[in-house]
Amino acid sequence: MAVAELTESVLQLTLNEGTDPTSGEDVLKNKRFNNVKPEATAEQLFQTAHAFASVQQHNLYAITRRDASDIYDEEA
Repeated sequence: MAVAELTESVLQLTLNEGTDPTSGEDVLKNKRFNNVKPEATAEQLFQTAHAFASVQQHNLYAITRRDASDIYDEEA
């Protein structure tokens, strides 16, 4: 039976740097924070993201968690 073991977790903040004067679209920039504890809850990451965003020059647009897992055969 295959199992997945969480090996890495990254918190990503997407910040809105304003509007592109040519296209009129939002200009977005990502900031990533590596080595997030895999057991961190969504609420903990939400609070952390807002704390980081409060010291940024630009407004918070989105919060993303990116997880990576190793998948292997449990019986091997």
